[in-house]
Amino acid sequence: MDVMEFSRYIFAALLITAGILHFISPKFYLKIMPAYLPAPGLLVVLSGIAEIICGFLLLFSKTQTVGAYLTIALLIAVFPANIEMSRKYYVQKRKGFWFTVLRLPLQILLIWWAFKCIK
Repeated sequence: MDVMEFSRYIFAALLITAGILHFISPKFYLKIMPAYLPAPGLLVVLSGIAEIICGFLLLFSKTQTVGAYLTIALLIAVFPANIEMSRKYYVQKRKGFWFTVLRLPLQILLIWWAFKCIK
């Protein structure tokens, strides 16, 4: 197994774990959901399912490219929730605000990582 294949498995595991967390701790995700989006509970469930699907697609070489493109789309789609989380932390003067700000560029790194999974 080469480094890129191992990296892909790690990424898949992270996505699957993150997706499962949507069902274990939905309140966390509901708190960061932008208010302008309809049906926040449904969106939390759907985004969790999408993360799990993306992770499983990355696990197999025949589906890794589709999984990578879907992961990129998903990361772009959930970016407004990450911005909303930072905004809420700032407004509420909550501890961890700077962590939420530093998390924003992480999305770019994750998109790059997904891009590296394209065959």
